[in-house]
Amino acid sequence: MLFLRDTLVFTFTTFGGPQAHIAILLREFVEKRRYITEAELMELNALAQMLPGPGSTQTLIGVAWKVGGLKLAIATFLVWVLPSAIIMGAAAIGYQTFAARGRVEEVLRFLQPAAVGIVAYATVVFAQKFLKTKVHTWLAISSLIATLILRNPYAFPLLILLGGIISSALETQPAEDALRTKLYANVNPNKVGYFLGILLFFAALGALINRTSPFSLPVRLFENFYRNGILIFGGGQVLVPLMYTEFVELKHYLTEAEFLSGYALQQGLPGPTFAFTSFLGAISLGNNGYGLWGQILGSVVAVVGINLPGLILILFIVPFWEDLRKITRIRNSLSGINAVSVGFMATAFISLMRPFGTNWMAYGVMAGAFLLLYFTKIKTPILIILGIVLGLLF
Repeated sequence: MLFLRDTLVFTFTTFGGPQAHIAILLREFVEKRRYITEAELMELNALAQMLPGPGSTQTLIGVAWKVGGLKLAIATFLVWVLPSAIIMGAAAIGYQTFAARGRVEEVLRFLQPAAVGIVAYATVVFAQKFLKTKVHTWLAISSLIATLILRNPYAFPLLILLGGIISSALETQPAEDALRTKLYANVNPNKVGYFLGILLFFAALGALINRTSPFSLPVRLFENFYRNGILIFGGGQVLVPLMYTEFVELKHYLTEAEFLSGYALQQGLPGPTFAFTSFLGAISLGNNGYGLWGQILGSVVAVVGINLPGLILILFIVPFWEDLRKITRIRNSLSGINAVSVGFMATAFISLMRPFGTNWMAYGVMAGAFLLLYFTKIKTPILIILGIVLGLLF
């Protein structure tokens, strides 16, 4: 119970994304509580970076697994995810009520371009962190061009796969590759088969439901979120381009203004960035006539769908991580995947900026938000609150 209490405190006091989250975990869970060692925390964080899904969530679940096993890991997941997901779901319901009164645009007119500035900042930071070689730079540029041209959600998994393959092939030495056969023999094939079976079952679920059924859209939403949960490497920042392309530009489940408002509001909350999906799911079903209970269902579907792949992965892989982390090709594929993700983020930034047109105020707010984040120590939540206040005053 002490661990869950500390997790609850962690949930309500962690702002700033994965980098800030790992720093707080190090201070509170390692140095103060000594639940695990610093080396164990860093290994779990490295594992989370190699897996698709929410990195902070997976790291925290891995810590809980080491402390108390499966039951504590699942309880920790719920304590960490539910508060911010509930807040974002309620925000989605309140947003549509507020929109009906016609005041949303004027209140959020500073907040939405600020959110684009946050995306620009994340893109630059990721580029500086991951584009270390010419190969990585070309992978990012190629993924940017490809996604701008194709405008198809299925381009994302293909580009992620290609990025990982190219990086692994170019960066792995033949002598390192020789270790692979021996290590594969230590992986339990039953666990791997079970994991793949779960993925295939849920990924196919959306295609099996009759689209005339009232359950069709919720099930398809679950498939959309689950599939994206499998594809997202790099945490919440990479979530934005994937969600924007599929839900706004291709399927029109919600508008660009709704998407940006939800993203901006989430940036002002503590907890996991993936809670943003709670807002997306609720708005998507609300816009399609499902009413209040439909919005609640959409929020649940989104949160479960986006988090389930990462939860399954971390719980299945932690037990044999000691072997898996030694496979050099797996480690080396990550740099290519991250480089491709930078291209995705640049795509999202360009797409989100297009509707500004000749609105120079929007460009100014966007640039101001970027410059404040990049050159000062101002935190994102303060920036978001400032945007809301300006919208209310002006």
